[in-house]
Amino acid sequence: MTENERNDENTIFVGNKPPMSYVLAVVTQFNGGSDIVMIKARGRAISRAVDTAEIVRNRFVKDAKVKDIVIGTETITNEEGRSSNVSSIEITLSTK
Repeated sequence: MTENERNDENTIFVGNKPPMSYVLAVVTQFNGGSDIVMIKARGRAISRAVDTAEIVRNRFVKDAKVKDIVIGTETITNEEGRSSNVSSIEITLSTK
């Protein structure tokens, strides 16, 4: 996998589950042979994504490093047609 290639198989989307659910998904990706795993979240799930990355690094995959963090804002339109801005984050973990 090249550095700039975005592969959905190696992407974990963080939502409302407990952080350990996402930690298990990340560790499974690394154990399956992936060198790079991307953790994505937006809105209130951002803190859960950060928790997930830190738990993976400190407890489960000790050689995992934070390769990149990208923050941004996404515009989302709801059913009524109103648009609102939502913060987003992508944390890239690497074992290389």
